[in-house]
Amino acid sequence: MSDPTPPPARDPVRVGIDVGGTFTDAVAVSATTYALLGQVKVPTSHDHADGVADGIMTALERLLDDIGVSADDVGFLAHGTTQATNALLEGDVATIGIVGVGTGFDALANRRLRSLGKLRLDSGHALPVRYAALREPESSEAALASVDAVIAEGAEVIVAVEPFSVDDPRGERAVLEAAASRHLPATATHEITQLYGLGKRARTAALNAGVMPRMLLTADLVESSILRAGVSAPLMVMRCDGGVMSLPEMRHRPLLTVLSGPAAGVAGALMGEKVSEGVFLETGGTSTDISVIRRGRVQIRHTELGGKETYLSALDVRTVGIGGGSLIRISGTGPAGASLIDVGPRSAHISGLPYACFAEPAELEGARLVTIRPLEGDPADYAVLESDGGRFALTVTCAANAAGLVPEGDYARAESATARTALEPLAEALGTDVEGAARQVLHRATDRVSEVVDALVDDYGLDRDVCSMVGGGGGAATVTPYLGERMRLNARIAAHSEVISPLGVALALVRESVERIIPGATHADVLAVRAEAEQAVLDQGADPSAIEVDVTVDPQRNLVTAVATGATELRTKDRSSVAGEAATRAAVAASLDARPEELTEYAATDQYRVLGLVRRPGGPFGRFGRERTHVRVVDSEGVVRLHSSDAEVDTLVAGQAEGGLKDLVAERTVYGDGGAVPPAVWLLLGPKLADLSGVMDSGHLLALAATEIARRGPEEKVVVLMERRR
Repeated sequence: MSDPTPPPARDPVRVGIDVGGTFTDAVAVSATTYALLGQVKVPTSHDHADGVADGIMTALERLLDDIGVSADDVGFLAHGTTQATNALLEGDVATIGIVGVGTGFDALANRRLRSLGKLRLDSGHALPVRYAALREPESSEAALASVDAVIAEGAEVIVAVEPFSVDDPRGERAVLEAAASRHLPATATHEITQLYGLGKRARTAALNAGVMPRMLLTADLVESSILRAGVSAPLMVMRCDGGVMSLPEMRHRPLLTVLSGPAAGVAGALMGEKVSEGVFLETGGTSTDISVIRRGRVQIRHTELGGKETYLSALDVRTVGIGGGSLIRISGTGPAGASLIDVGPRSAHISGLPYACFAEPAELEGARLVTIRPLEGDPADYAVLESDGGRFALTVTCAANAAGLVPEGDYARAESATARTALEPLAEALGTDVEGAARQVLHRATDRVSEVVDALVDDYGLDRDVCSMVGGGGGAATVTPYLGERMRLNARIAAHSEVISPLGVALALVRESVERIIPGATHADVLAVRAEAEQAVLDQGADPSAIEVDVTVDPQRNLVTAVATGATELRTKDRSSVAGEAATRAAVAASLDARPEELTEYAATDQYRVLGLVRRPGGPFGRFGRERTHVRVVDSEGVVRLHSSDAEVDTLVAGQAEGGLKDLVAERTVYGDGGAVPPAVWLLLGPKLADLSGVMDSGHLLALAATEIARRGPEEKVVVLMERRR
């Protein structure tokens, strides 16, 4: 007789796969504890009949076999890919047939779209554009004739363009229907963005179309492979703004996968490292990508492609040509007769040389310092070691290991003695010791990185008191520790930094951004944009109880933006990870540079606590300044999620919160030359931290707050934080 007791349920597994140019990395993460369960690396299968899909499947099968789970245990599966990025970089895009809809002035405006054929991609290739006009969109025969005209010229994908389609898209829809009848992929500008600006809108749609055929083929191959493997979880794809989207949405807007590589790393820092305010550096062998997390949010901007601005909202990432493999440049090679010129931009990978610090000690015996020209046209001042064992590159990784800054077990770790041996000829040439030479190299290598970090901190107004610096990527330990020391910022290397990108893919939330130009937007308009963003992530499988929507209203540009994020399932973290009282107070005290016993608790919910203290401004005139309440919102894991240096905290109950909030906003609104300025507002409601700080109109603010509060029980606690705007 069989045992009636069912076997214990397995924790669901979240799988993230990052398809790089050379390797495909896959990780498995526990959906309960977020702990890394396993990781694999396989070559990216560019040349396989199934393209990169074969590498994805190989990585998935090997990963599940390694950790001993079945396809049924996978509750979430997402992948990031560089395919769209590479297509634009290499000029490997489809021929685009633009159908311009309209008569009169609209037709004249559309005619200028032919100039999109002059847009140069990073490869130097021009965007392949064919053009036809449609003057009678109400005629299906005319629409079909226009589509056929560009097909006859070689178009492989169609773009429908009409000057004011954001208001009335019927003309563009006629073109889409005609393209569908010819079984050709197509996109329309009103599907890409609802913002005005014909040129920028058409440019974004054309780039989206250019990568569409290749991405559709890949999506089909990956989806069929996943189904054959028995994975029932919906397949998600990494976006360029740090979230993921469903496969149907990716088919619709494949351009959103462009630049998703850096976004995956930031998602790993945000979700895995719990960064709420800081700078994330992802360091590879040749370069470092630098981006910002402010108040728990990644920072996004419209990006440039082909040297022109688009409506693609992507992570604001700055790239510096310094990585773990960057080579050292010197003047001269004689004892004490050389000086350090620069570090990079060429790397060991470009020169085809192994890192000196990873050589066998015997290979470095009798090594002498020489200079080379890595590529034709480069200066011949790149320093390498030459010995009977061959040539070896002197790199930033060598310097970091020689300086003792790479921790035990790190991906970039080398034997300290070998690294120091490698730097001895350089130290002799520079007239210093090994430690001095290593630090000279690291200081010069981080010059440009520190400039970019400083600019980002200033641009986004990061609070240096709580700002952290987190390093990811295989070369994280070669740049981040020294840079943090140099800039006096709290720096750390992310756990499993070498797989931070696939980790970010595995942990990322479903995300959607909706932008609308609405002159004189009413409360109903703002709420409608919010609802549209929320519905978009609901449609992609987000759990309705876990969706957060941040709304920003820019009255100068008449721009309303809503960004919705949510998990595909409600992830309840293992309660064993809950921080105790001492750990919570220690985390807050550290961020305030105070003692734990100095802190006051201003409010608390089941998920959050609000702690802080009152201070006057420092400096010689501080005693004349106004006292300010400095607060930190800390979650149940002891992570500071929100900070303010001038806040007021109130606790209400949901059933009476609308009226109470209205009174508080009125009381704390200040008046100046620019009119009424309400406070920045955040709400703690159950598991949500609702950010309303981007709304400057008190009416809009209260309408959005009412939407959030209406979803809570009447007796449920609502904590309100208000910050005076400066």
